[in-house]
Amino acid sequence: MFTGLVETTARVQSVERSGPDARIALSVPVDELCWPRFKLGASVAVSGVCLTVTREREDGFDADVSAETLSLTTLGSLVTGDEVNIERSLKLGDPMGGHIVLGHVDGVATVRAVDAVGEARRIVIRPPAALVCFIAAKGSVCLDGVSLTVNRLEAAGGGEEDDFELMLVPHTLQITILSGWATGSEVNLEVDVLARYVLRGAEVDRRDDPQARDARLMDKLARGGLI
Repeated sequence: MFTGLVETTARVQSVERSGPDARIALSVPVDELCWPRFKLGASVAVSGVCLTVTREREDGFDADVSAETLSLTTLGSLVTGDEVNIERSLKLGDPMGGHIVLGHVDGVATVRAVDAVGEARRIVIRPPAALVCFIAAKGSVCLDGVSLTVNRLEAAGGGEEDDFELMLVPHTLQITILSGWATGSEVNLEVDVLARYVLRGAEVDRRDDPQARDARLMDKLARGGLI
C-alpha cells in the first residue's frame, strides 16, 4: 500500500522485452535523502503502478512488468531515458500524508488542458468514461502515483461533467514528473478505493429486494433487544 506522496523520480536505463512481458531497469538518484538499496521482493510504486523489485543494483533496481500491466498503463510506452515517479510502500507507523493508494491503476486518463496560475498549474483531466462515476469534487485521485485533490468537475463537449480540474502546486511540479505534462499527455489513473467500494455497495443495495432488506433489519433489531 502507498499514500501517493512521491519520494523521488527515477530514470529508465533499459526496457527489455521478453515476449509479451518486459523487464525495466531504473536508476535512482543518490543524494542525502536517498535510502539504502531497494531490496529484492520489495513493492515500489512506479508512476502509480505497484511493481516488485526483481533485481537489486547499486544505483537502482529492476522490475518485471506483465503484458496486462503494459497494456493497461503508460508503462507500455516507456523508453530508455524516460523519467518515472517513485514511492516506496508504507511501513507500519508511517504518516498517511496523501490517501490510500494500492498501486492498481484503473485506466489511462488524458490531459486536456494545462494553464499557468502564478507558479502553480491548473490541469484539466479527461478520465476513461467508465471511471467518471468514481470521481467527485474535493475527492482524491492518484495520477502517475501522485495523490491529488479534485477541485471541481467540468462539463465536456457533450455537456456531461466528464472532465475534472486539479491544481499542481510548485512543490509537486519540482519533485515529480508532473511538470512535464502537456495537452494530450496520457497518465495513469487510480480512483479512490473508498469510492470504488461505496459505489459497489450502492449497486448491490439497488438490486436487493426492499422487503427482504427490511426483514433483515428487523431481525437484527430483535436479536439486539431493541424491539
